Amino acid sequence: MSGRTLWTGSRSSTTRRVPGLDWMLLAAVAALLVIGTLLVWSATSAREGLTTGDSAAYLRKQLVNVAIGLVLMVLVTATDHRWVRIVAPVAYLASIVGLVLVLTNGATINGSRSWIQLGGMSIQPSELAKLAVVIGMALVVAERAEGRRRRTVDWVDVTLMLLIAAIPASLILLQPDLGTMLVLAATVFGVLAASGAPRRWLALLAGAGLVTASAAVWAGLLADYQVDRFLAFTNPDLDPRGAGYNTEQARIAVGNGGLFGEGLFNGSQTRSGFVPEQHTDFIFTVAGEELGLVGAGVLIGLLGVVVWRALVIASRTDDVFGRIAAAGIACWLGFQAFQNVGMCLGIMPVTGVPLPFVSYGGSSMFAVLLAVGLLQNIHLRASASPARFLVPDRVLVRR
Repeated sequence: MSGRTLWTGSRSSTTRRVPGLDWMLLAAVAALLVIGTLLVWSATSAREGLTTGDSAAYLRKQLVNVAIGLVLMVLVTATDHRWVRIVAPVAYLASIVGLVLVLTNGATINGSRSWIQLGGMSIQPSELAKLAVVIGMALVVAERAEGRRRRTVDWVDVTLMLLIAAIPASLILLQPDLGTMLVLAATVFGVLAASGAPRRWLALLAGAGLVTASAAVWAGLLADYQVDRFLAFTNPDLDPRGAGYNTEQARIAVGNGGLFGEGLFNGSQTRSGFVPEQHTDFIFTVAGEELGLVGAGVLIGLLGVVVWRALVIASRTDDVFGRIAAAGIACWLGFQAFQNVGMCLGIMPVTGVPLPFVSYGGSSMFAVLLAVGLLQNIHLRASASPARFLVPDRVLVRR
């Protein structure tokens, strides 16, 4: 044989998938961030009481919030999935510490002690607690399922998951923050359903939740302003200048927009400042008035895409932790968006929750972008398993 070296061989049937990001999810999030930043700017530019004469003050603040949130998203996306699971208990404990600090040293805003003042910045730990509860519950199920090599959920799993949720929920109720509590309850229910908990248990938990809520109202555990908000939801005319004012003004602003809106920075209700907290809880009214039915519909559609992609990611991963975490994030973002848009339209009570990716605020922005980073991390791990392209088996032959 000569010294020539020849490459021969055939293509193997073994395939592997090229890892990649979920670009549709990223595109929807990017569009929401751009639209939200513009809406915040429009809602605040004419409010001299907020901006102290600097019409771009809240624009710069929101851009900083978005920038920090994007950095956090990239860090979580790039982190090895094993470290994500290791850090999960730390994140959960940190959220508990934050909620305790709120009760001992927090600032009271709009009747709720939900914020910690750090210099010129306000942190709302309850926003970050939503993600902490999701990953905490997912970790419990994953550890037990993988340790016993089984996928079924028993009463011990459900009890542990409820315990994980009960601690931050109790601290949030003491603030009191009813809006966050409603979102958390819906999220916990969704996580339990995604984990495979029997339907009869889910029905019992739903019934117990309704009984507990009724008992809390009957026992006077809710603050007067919270009860007034629920009464105003059933009939805004009961107190048109008090609890019903927000609902009435929100409806007027959305109704003013018509089909195509009055134009960005041109909303009459928005420029006049008739809608309270319009850059935070009622940001959707700016979209309704200035972008109209079409623009508001696009905004809702983009939020729907985010929830849809989270569910797709959950369905495509074999990892128990990833599947439950992704499904929990979908429930959290989906219900919070529904609650926020619903209260602006008068079909849900006013409870004070931000619109994900759109409302002004650092804590909410950090939490939702951390959640997107976790979704991308789960997607990358799932897409890194079996291959989409063929790898040739090369055989070295010497002659």
